[in-house]
Amino acid sequence: MGYRDVTSLDVNLCRTVMRIVLGVEYDGRCFCGWQSQPSRCGVQDALQAAIGMIAGHDINTVAAGRTDAGVHALCQVVHFDTTARRPDSAWVRGVNALLPPSVRVQWAKPVPESFHARFSAYERSYQYLLLNQPVAPAIMYGKMGWFHQPLNVLAMKQAAKYLEGQHDFSAFRAAECQAKSPIKTLKLARISGSGGKLLFDFRANAFLHHQVRNMVGALVYIGKGAHPPEFMLELLGSKDRKLAPPTFSPDGLYLTGVGYDPSWGLPNLSRDVARIYL
Repeated sequence: MGYRDVTSLDVNLCRTVMRIVLGVEYDGRCFCGWQSQPSRCGVQDALQAAIGMIAGHDINTVAAGRTDAGVHALCQVVHFDTTARRPDSAWVRGVNALLPPSVRVQWAKPVPESFHARFSAYERSYQYLLLNQPVAPAIMYGKMGWFHQPLNVLAMKQAAKYLEGQHDFSAFRAAECQAKSPIKTLKLARISGSGGKLLFDFRANAFLHHQVRNMVGALVYIGKGAHPPEFMLELLGSKDRKLAPPTFSPDGLYLTGVGYDPSWGLPNLSRDVARIYL
């Protein structure tokens, strides 16, 4: 039985697959969410197309979390596999040259194949920027949430503290949520700011679909005086989404950080909305 000369082997069979991780920023107003869609309106669609042109083959990306339509990201983390050999700068400047201006790769780094953008993450951070004044913003339209009635911030801060810890967050879970369990550990629920600009900080091991927007909605209802701060405890205990206030606007919501073990050596994993807009 004969053998094939090594020079006649398919070059692609000799290439080792590499895993690349990216830090990505995007303006959610321009997309139908992170997830790829048949209409190709997702952030994932734009990113995969651009990376594929640099790599020279089709690309599948995996993100740390799936953001909804209108939700922004200052620090989304994405990985993909490729047989292409490119300098890190190609995955940043090269890809950015092929992306719409509403999406930008901030950094790129090769990682072991054991790294996974979603499953290797131990926490996620979101911030919500809210403008509390009678008139809606124009310059910051789509970049800030807005509420027109005066808010009792002290009551909201008290209510936010009830959210911290491990709870069943079913009352803040969207009907279409696919998470296996509604039990999550909220490590931080904090409200800060002044002069009509409020910043909500949330950090957890993971979040349910619409959980942050639903928590903000409940906090705003408490702030306007519709319920006392203890209403948050009632909602948590009820585990009933129907008893909670409506889902708040996505406009002011930002994915701002993803937590990974330092051994992965990933850069720039947390960014603060306040440093940009406040």
